Amino acid sequence: MVHQFTKENIDAIAEVLQAEAKPLGNDVYRFEVVNKEEGRRLALEIHLGMDVNGERLNMVSVYAQNTFLQLHNCTAFIASDMLQQVTFFGRQHERTSGLIIERGAGCSLYSNVSETILNSDFTELPEDLMMCAIALSLTESVNLDGFTFDED
Repeated sequence: MVHQFTKENIDAIAEVLQAEAKPLGNDVYRFEVVNKEEGRRLALEIHLGMDVNGERLNMVSVYAQNTFLQLHNCTAFIASDMLQQVTFFGRQHERTSGLIIERGAGCSLYSNVSETILNSDFTELPEDLMMCAIALSLTESVNLDGFTFDED
């Protein structure tokens, strides 16, 4: 099951990123995030409910200097004004992938992360894994019990 984005969701993302949501047709929104002080910019596109071989797919794409990232099967997102970032994530088979977009035009991708890592005491993890566990710890607040991409 993919997340059903609403107008309110798009507005919340725009507010946190302090960027205008520009519709590109009926099912794509583009946000241009600029950090003038640090000379950074990126474009975020959210593709809503794409039909791929009869199945719905949400896709989040990031275009930045020398970088292109995509997160397929976005199952949820968390827009945090306090953290000044939006975390898009997808879960499948006890694995989580997260794409984090910062108001300051930064982005991070953590892909195919095991639930074992996310449920660990992050203080006991190696430094590189600690960052991932902390960054994706927000995803624990979204209740997806019983969620599966598999058809019933």
